[in-house]
Amino acid sequence: MLTLTCPYCGVAAEETELAPGGEAHLKRIGPDGSEDDFEAYLFARKNPKGVHLERWRHAFGCGKWFLAARDTMTLQVFGTYAAQTPAPTDEIIAEIRKHRPDWSYQP
Repeated sequence: MLTLTCPYCGVAAEETELAPGGEAHLKRIGPDGSEDDFEAYLFARKNPKGVHLERWRHAFGCGKWFLAARDTMTLQVFGTYAAQTPAPTDEIIAEIRKHRPDWSYQP
């Protein structure tokens, strides 16, 4: 079972206590964006086999949104961090590279 630690309240919550929110670090499209850009923002998502950055909500806990880095094949969790963080922290990136040396962050 997937267990993520909420960075706000510190609780190690099982996936039944959490609500998934999809891909993390999406760039929003403003009023100046094209229809194609807006369509891609709404519907085009990465679905990698391997390391993935995701949004989660501690639904049956503090209720806050946070971000997690995990491997979609093994469910290995590399870390969690605050939702307001614009990119994975250096600690999270180091933890991922420790296990997946060829991985690189591409916003």
